[in-house]
Amino acid sequence: MRIITSRDSLEVGQSIQDGETLVSAGGSFELGFFSPGVPTNRYLGVWYRDSSGNSTVVWVANKDIPIQSNKTSVLKLRQNGILQILNGSTNSTIWSSNTSGGSIAKLLDSGNLVVKSGQSTEEENFLWQSFDYPCDTLMPGMKLELNFVTGFERSLSSWKSAEDPAVGEYSIKFDPRGYPQVMQFKGSVKYFRLGTWNGLYFDGHPTQEDQQYRHHFVLDKTQVYYEFEILDRSIFHLYKLQPSGNSIGTTWKKYQTRTEVAVGTTIDGYNVCGSYAFCGSNAICMVDASLATCECLKGNVPKFPQQWNMSNWSDGCVRKSSLGCNDTDSFLSYTDIKVPDTSSSWYNQTMNLEECKQFCLKNCSCVAYANLDIRNGGSGCLLWFDHLIDMIQFSRAGQDIYIKVPTSELGNGHGNLNKKKVGISVGVARIIQRNRQRQKVTDLPTFDFSVLVKATDNFSSSNKIGEGGFGSVYMGRLTNGQELAVKRLSKKSKQGLEEFKNEVVLIAKLQHRNLVKLLGCCIQGVEKILVYEFMPNKSLDYFVFGEVRKMMLDWIKHFNIIDGIARGLLYLYQDSRLRIIHRDLKTSNILLDANLNPKISDFGLARTFLGDQLEANTNRVVGT
Repeated sequence: MRIITSRDSLEVGQSIQDGETLVSAGGSFELGFFSPGVPTNRYLGVWYRDSSGNSTVVWVANKDIPIQSNKTSVLKLRQNGILQILNGSTNSTIWSSNTSGGSIAKLLDSGNLVVKSGQSTEEENFLWQSFDYPCDTLMPGMKLELNFVTGFERSLSSWKSAEDPAVGEYSIKFDPRGYPQVMQFKGSVKYFRLGTWNGLYFDGHPTQEDQQYRHHFVLDKTQVYYEFEILDRSIFHLYKLQPSGNSIGTTWKKYQTRTEVAVGTTIDGYNVCGSYAFCGSNAICMVDASLATCECLKGNVPKFPQQWNMSNWSDGCVRKSSLGCNDTDSFLSYTDIKVPDTSSSWYNQTMNLEECKQFCLKNCSCVAYANLDIRNGGSGCLLWFDHLIDMIQFSRAGQDIYIKVPTSELGNGHGNLNKKKVGISVGVARIIQRNRQRQKVTDLPTFDFSVLVKATDNFSSSNKIGEGGFGSVYMGRLTNGQELAVKRLSKKSKQGLEEFKNEVVLIAKLQHRNLVKLLGCCIQGVEKILVYEFMPNKSLDYFVFGEVRKMMLDWIKHFNIIDGIARGLLYLYQDSRLRIIHRDLKTSNILLDANLNPKISDFGLARTFLGDQLEANTNRVVGT
């Protein structure tokens, strides 16, 4: 049983035992001992109490040293002013604030636990504060910070697991090289780049202006830090770095339940573009709905074309020809961009954009420039001098960047590359056209509509072999005798339109003996058609639900089918470059070839995951 005291502070010599708590004056935050997992492992922490009575732990004192006791621990402010956790069984010190001279320890309404020498609530009078030692949570008034002089750092570290608050493998901190940027690491490896501050937001996480919040970003010769405050006192908001590496923003409104938003996955397809250097160097990740593809920057070509054509983009692109200087180079503008990694950049806060351009043009090592601050028409100068890494083009946010290219590469009328908002049909046609011209996304062949009309006898009902929400499937035969399965999108199908787009972009990248092979597609006017290899033994449900036909499958055939389906799923979930969740796996979507080998089909509802992503949200009920 937890005893909630009426106190929010401890004076010298006072203490609370395990089972007692302190509560901030406003009642939102509570301090005490708790067990997130193993009942005998006790920790001292601060948690936020929402209106429903649920608690969210925001800070842990002894996160790496659990107290293994029978709940006899004590938090005490000693005579020398040091805040200390004592193991009641052994009277040994588990944790201390290591700052003497305090006369009071107080839990503030901000959630900050402070030790101070008097009643003043001014931060400069704090001898020690928990906000100086963040764990996995960033709250209003808490800073993400790096001091260039002392090396003092405030950063976030994930818990090891949901039951263990010890330091996990993910961290979020400032990278001070070049223009400082916020980076998420997995161990010592760059995992995700939140990006640089552009005056409104970190450009890797574009957000709409919100009058409920005020952001503070400070950069000078001695320090860089970021913090936010909430202007609307009826809400509370925090960010939490989870053990999985996901960052979750949680908002509470008084007398209402909390809402959670996954940071970095709600804007423009971060599910597939978010991992650091997803497209390698000198390339840009182009977001299209929930899918993404990589394109080389103008004047660059894939470093390894064969890998690139198989959608393995991680090695990036290289220049076709070297940059010159001055008159031999020009700039190509890209809009709505997450600018590249700034660890090899240079910046100036007083230069304007034209001065920035001229500086880059005259410097033979400069490869790109942009404004440092995008507010009020832009100001400041940011220059890059190395490979351009980790760029994303959003659909409705980001900023402009100007890439240096040889003038000869521009051609006629290509001084800018501006993103256009297009419909789904145009978007699919654009993908197909890119395949024809540059083969950058897939090697998917296209069929003339007249060829498919002839192969299916004008889509005769006698050749119809299946039907779904997308439309109908027909058996077809080319003039060379090759048999096809032709999936024709119904002109009235809205759901099928999305499925068509998904399969064009997704299944064409998959190669496995237990996945049905997409042979090509056709877009002509309102017609949208997918062409697959033909499966003469139809689908698995044809055998499973037929009283006579199911007797045709002996145990060996049953086992081979089961084994083949498992191999196909293992490839999708683990072995393919893109982790894919099918979401509509059923017997009618398991096709059987002439030798009864199973092949998984129909990827219209499939979703792609990052390599180590374990879960995601869906906005509607889909599939089986």
